[in-house]
Amino acid sequence: MSKTCRIGIPSLALIYLCSLCFGQSLGDIAREQRQKEKAKPAQAKAKVVTNEDLPDRGNSADGPFQPSSAVSTPSAPPDSASKEERGQQWQKAIQQQKAAVAQMQAQLDKLNASIHYVEANRYSNGVEYNQYQARKQEEAQRMQKQLDEQKEKLSAMQESARREGFGSSIYDP
Repeated sequence: MSKTCRIGIPSLALIYLCSLCFGQSLGDIAREQRQKEKAKPAQAKAKVVTNEDLPDRGNSADGPFQPSSAVSTPSAPPDSASKEERGQQWQKAIQQQKAAVAQMQAQLDKLNASIHYVEANRYSNGVEYNQYQARKQEEAQRMQKQLDEQKEKLSAMQESARREGFGSSIYDP
C-alpha cells in the first residue's frame, strides 16, 4: 500500500499541474470573446426610447392608457377619387381600427389576468397589496370604457362604408 501511495500521489499532482498549464484564464476567454464580437458584421444597435422621444399627450382625465393607433373616422374622399380608391381607403382605415381594438383587448386581458386579491390578515403587506390591486381594477375599468368606445367607432366606420355601397370585403376585412 505504501508503494501505491508513492506512485499515486505524484501522478495526481502531475495531472493537476498539466491541467493548469492547458486551462484558459479568464482574461484569455474575455479577449477571445471581444475578437469574436469584432469579427461579427456590424448590426444595427437597438434604439433606446426615452421620454424626450415620446410625443406630449397633455393631461388626460381618462388615465395613462391612450391607444396610439386609434384611427378617426375618415372623411368622405373627394369626388375625383374613384370608388375603388375610396373602398381601399375605407378598408385600410377599418383594418387599422380593428388592429387598435385587438391591441387594446389584449392589454386589457393581460391586466385583468394580473389582478389577484389576497386575504389582508394573512400577509404583512396584504392591505397595501389589495389597494394596489384595486387601482389595477379601476384602470381595467377605464380601459374597458375606452375599448367600448373604440369598438363603437369601428362599428360606425363599418356602417358608413356599408352605406356607401361597399361590400363586406371592404367593411369587414
